[in-house]
Amino acid sequence: MFLREHIQAIQREDPAAKSGLEILLCYAGLHAVIIHRVAHWLYQHRLYVPARLISQFARILTGIEIHPGAKIGQRLFIDHGTGVVIGETAEIGDDVLLYQGVTLGGTGNVQGKRHPTVGNRVVVGTGAKILGDITLGDDVKVGAGSVVVHSVPQGATVVGIPGRVVRARAEALGTLEHGRVAACGESEPADLEQLNDRIRELEALIRLLLEERVGQARG
Repeated sequence: MFLREHIQAIQREDPAAKSGLEILLCYAGLHAVIIHRVAHWLYQHRLYVPARLISQFARILTGIEIHPGAKIGQRLFIDHGTGVVIGETAEIGDDVLLYQGVTLGGTGNVQGKRHPTVGNRVVVGTGAKILGDITLGDDVKVGAGSVVVHSVPQGATVVGIPGRVVRARAEALGTLEHGRVAACGESEPADLEQLNDRIRELEALIRLLLEERVGQARG
């Protein structure tokens, strides 16, 4: 049942998926999740070394590193997947989409819970870093390249470095809909106008400083 639902979810949401057999044989994200279930079972039974060996095998095979201690819900879709890292105490809900290069990591040598908790139907864009013991609520969208170090409320969209909420509630999307997550730096028109004003102020200040320096040199 787990495998059938997972394949159906990918086939339904990924336009590149032509058949269930293709997904089963060719999708590294699916392979990583399947192998993780074995490693996680061993980890829960305190067979830590075999669990880590299996997770390392999955890393070599798929390019995706999932610590065997991580807790993963149903139908996690790791799209493409290369460079994805999921830490030991990370927790992921159902119907989550992670693009390539995503990190669910820690922020230091902290004991106990030190990795993110990700709610249901969350979408995390390419290269985004979610760091520390924080929570992403259900239906959160994280823009590509963002670095998120604070919890994000349910339904919000967060972008940037450091990540900031640009929409208090995200537009309703399909379960694993692609291509509609704000990229890092995408913002509201008012925010962009403020940024342009600030750039113009800094350019004027630089010109003034250069003129003063030239005047001093001539004097």
